[in-house]
Amino acid sequence: MINRWLFTKIDNSALLVFRVIFGFLIAAEAIGAIFTGWIEKTLIEPQFTFTFIGFEFLQPLPGNGMYWYYAFMGILGLLVMVGYKYRWSMTGYTVLWAGVYYMQKTSYNNHYYLLLLLCIFMILLPAHRYFSIDARQHPKIEQISMPRWCSLVIIVQLWIVYTYASIAKLYPDWLDATVAKNLMASKADYPIIGAWLQYHWTHVTIAYTGIFFDLLIIPLLLYKRTRFYAFFISIFFHLFNSIVFQIGIFPYLSLAFSVFFFNTTTIHTIFLKKKTYYANAEVSIPSYKKWLLGFLIIWFSIQVALPVRHWLIPGDVLWTEEGHKLSWRMMLRSRGGYTNFYIVDQQDPDKKRIKVDKSQYLSAKQLRTIATKPDAMWQFAQHLKKEYTAQGKNISVYVSSKVSINRKPAKTFIDPKVDLANVTWNYFTTNPWIVKYDE
Repeated sequence: MINRWLFTKIDNSALLVFRVIFGFLIAAEAIGAIFTGWIEKTLIEPQFTFTFIGFEFLQPLPGNGMYWYYAFMGILGLLVMVGYKYRWSMTGYTVLWAGVYYMQKTSYNNHYYLLLLLCIFMILLPAHRYFSIDARQHPKIEQISMPRWCSLVIIVQLWIVYTYASIAKLYPDWLDATVAKNLMASKADYPIIGAWLQYHWTHVTIAYTGIFFDLLIIPLLLYKRTRFYAFFISIFFHLFNSIVFQIGIFPYLSLAFSVFFFNTTTIHTIFLKKKTYYANAEVSIPSYKKWLLGFLIIWFSIQVALPVRHWLIPGDVLWTEEGHKLSWRMMLRSRGGYTNFYIVDQQDPDKKRIKVDKSQYLSAKQLRTIATKPDAMWQFAQHLKKEYTAQGKNISVYVSSKVSINRKPAKTFIDPKVDLANVTWNYFTTNPWIVKYDE
């Protein structure tokens, strides 16, 4: 049965079409970062970046280097689109995207993580075997079919993403539309729709549409009788997200996934009518079967486990942020607050606390991050320690922090008695200096 599900050959038109759209979108993502000022604000303006902890060796290139970095990514995306030196182009883009993803988290976005996962998949998939420059230059690699697993891995990955996104919304502030209300408050000045976004019924609609769309969209797209209706609901849902939240390429990437759900004859007829259609449904067991099964079992086990790891960590993830990343917890809450840092020179007999002027170190965007994110607070304390150690000083760093979740009354977030400069970061469990509360 596994052989039939994974290794039955099907027409590969959907993968070919997806490669073209995917290549165009990742090129647009890279080039857009240049012209929207994202690179300037995130990677050039700051004196240092908040990397993923453990990836401090990844730092932005000096001067205008990151513009060239992203320009090269844009070129690689276009090469993926036309299928030229596909494996090398896709691998190059993946490595560069992974580099910039782990290099900074001030602009962390679950969609960036999803893009990284998809890039890895696209390296493995035979997306260049037809309708590509590679296939035109090397006719021997041409294929009009692919194993079914090539589409199933995308579908299963999306199912995991959407299911966890739905489950994460099942908490009081989402269910009573508080989160939707807070999200829409900043959209009041939008032309035409801004006023409509402030109504309570709009907030309730957004909240429950989000839950049910995420939970049901994959099953509805898989089921033939509901597929057409689900697709048009998807168009409205993702265009709404694009207009209201302005989240770049990802609504359009989400729509592009639809090619894997429709009948292969439909995709072939619409997009690649001149291509010979493959309909033999031959089962062909490849030599790499054991390696593929091992990879898929490990990959999807990790994907299922990561989003639930926060249940093993003390404290509410909405408050502590521990277990939040890589978990498909998308637009679930708003965080606000303030955080002040105080330095104590251990060689000073009076042990005076000197307040740090954060604006001398951090960009406006980083100041917002450090106000509420515990990992960024710890990293900034480490940065201060490193700077003062270079001056021959032995310092301690203490934090005064108040944080509010979903505009509720602010509470103390960090234990003010703990020296953050001289504690280690716990990767797999809680950091005890984050104050916990019994809810």
